[in-house]
Amino acid sequence: MQLTGLAAVVTGGASGLGRATADLLVERGAKVVVADLSEPADADTANMRFVASDITDPNGLDAAFDTARSWGLPVRGVVHCAGRGGDRKRILTRDGQPADLAGFAEMLRVNLVGTYNVLRVAAARMCHNEIVDGDRGAVVLTASVAAFDGQIGQTSYAAAKAGIHGLTLPAARDLSSWGIRVNTIAPGVFDTPMLARLRPDIREGIERSVPHPSRLGSPTDFARLAVTVLENGYLNGETIRLDGAVRMAPR
Repeated sequence: MQLTGLAAVVTGGASGLGRATADLLVERGAKVVVADLSEPADADTANMRFVASDITDPNGLDAAFDTARSWGLPVRGVVHCAGRGGDRKRILTRDGQPADLAGFAEMLRVNLVGTYNVLRVAAARMCHNEIVDGDRGAVVLTASVAAFDGQIGQTSYAAAKAGIHGLTLPAARDLSSWGIRVNTIAPGVFDTPMLARLRPDIREGIERSVPHPSRLGSPTDFARLAVTVLENGYLNGETIRLDGAVRMAPR
């Protein structure tokens, strides 16, 4: 897929992994609609537009895709980064009572159901595109290494991210008849605002746990892979760990 001259939608594109991806797509010649709850700061307004969007609302993404039409370009690329982090809740409380079920359900609603909502809406728009270089479009989803080696307290988060990994291959097979590719990136320990608040010694310990390179992942690392996944027309149905070969300890 050639990125120059196409439109893309990036959910969660106001900050972090999504913002880095949106900026790189613009740099590669794409027009980008940022679908997020908050507006990105210092955006390239000539090539990037913001639309307030809720990924869990069945109709919450329509305006983002409609906005791309104002450029007269079909949306051929979608990178889905929006979601919420884990809450580190144990299955049992300290006095042996079961954890709140609503919290588990909410994590799945945002991270897993929200992902499926983005995928189905994106596919419905892309299926009307003309085939170019074998594709009508490509979708990149975001899971986590927690899908494979989640830690204590991550049951709800790991379950949601494992669900994203689990739907990737069947979704790619399902949408193959429409010429739409589906892949997922599973990031490891990335430099996020949450980690930035940790004490320097704790942060350094996390960095040392990554075999090579022994550092936190950067949003640019994610963006470069997301763009490559969009561009590579033979990459389909795959979940790619982006983690420096880290394997998470139980806690």
